[in-house]
Amino acid sequence: MNPQLMRTLQQRAALNALLRRFFAERDVMEVETPILSVAGNTEPNIDSFHTDFSGHVDAGGRRRWLRTSPEYPLKRLLAAGVGDCYELGRVFRNGEAGGRHNPEFTMLEWYRVGWDHHRLMHETAELVRQALALVGRTASLRVLSYRELFQQHAGVDPFAADEAALRAALGEVHIDSVGLTRDDWLDLLMTHRIQPHFDEAVMTVVHDWPASQAALARIRAGSPPLAERFELYLGTVELANGYHELNDAHEQRARFNSDLQRRHARGQVQPALDEALLDALPGLPDCAGVAVGVDRLLMAMNGTPRIADVLAFDFAHA
Repeated sequence: MNPQLMRTLQQRAALNALLRRFFAERDVMEVETPILSVAGNTEPNIDSFHTDFSGHVDAGGRRRWLRTSPEYPLKRLLAAGVGDCYELGRVFRNGEAGGRHNPEFTMLEWYRVGWDHHRLMHETAELVRQALALVGRTASLRVLSYRELFQQHAGVDPFAADEAALRAALGEVHIDSVGLTRDDWLDLLMTHRIQPHFDEAVMTVVHDWPASQAALARIRAGSPPLAERFELYLGTVELANGYHELNDAHEQRARFNSDLQRRHARGQVQPALDEALLDALPGLPDCAGVAVGVDRLLMAMNGTPRIADVLAFDFAHA
């Protein structure tokens, strides 16, 4: 066997063992949830694979969507009273293939009952520290708000600056502005001006995002209102996205429908809403959850920009 492939397999096995030990020590239960669902992901920037069931119609809906994360069924389990839990498994995203992306990849997702996003982001950083120790690496931790990040690295207040100021802050980065929204400009500043300058020896945790980028996070009232969300980066690589979880079914349905309107405007497929999740949300306990890209973590551990380097077989060779 190719020595590099053997090393890749051994390192992934060691990381999986560490992850399961990490949660066993904290009494967080491992669970498994379906890969195929009657509902898809409405997020406009994520495309889901789907397939059609050929069996008897009594078995349920024919159109099934491959999960882009285990989030929805995990929340249904939380609402049913399972308590702290996690899942380590494969997820699928259509159209995402390249140096840092594979359409099939591994995600770790876990939930902590009674926690908020601030408490969870420190546990996430500890997990990454332990993973880095497998390869003899360390990283310091820097925690700052979304506003502080933009003020320090781009010289703008992301909540007060107008679109012209955001475009100007991109400097020499020139982007076709047709159809771009304010959130698009903020994302471009993050990916082109801010994130590329993160120190490779530092974990950067960014918390309290714009309410317009809440996804499935709670929004904290204030001026401005803030999404109780965090992202964790190791160097320039985004590893984790976490929320203080929304449990308001009415608000979540409104966000899903807003997503579908944006998808319709772009001519994208309209996946079915997860009605089982919406029915369960009123019973969701106060909790925080986070998803970590395991392949991204392995890439960061090895200092490689190529996801193919940490896979047994990438998409082109599957």
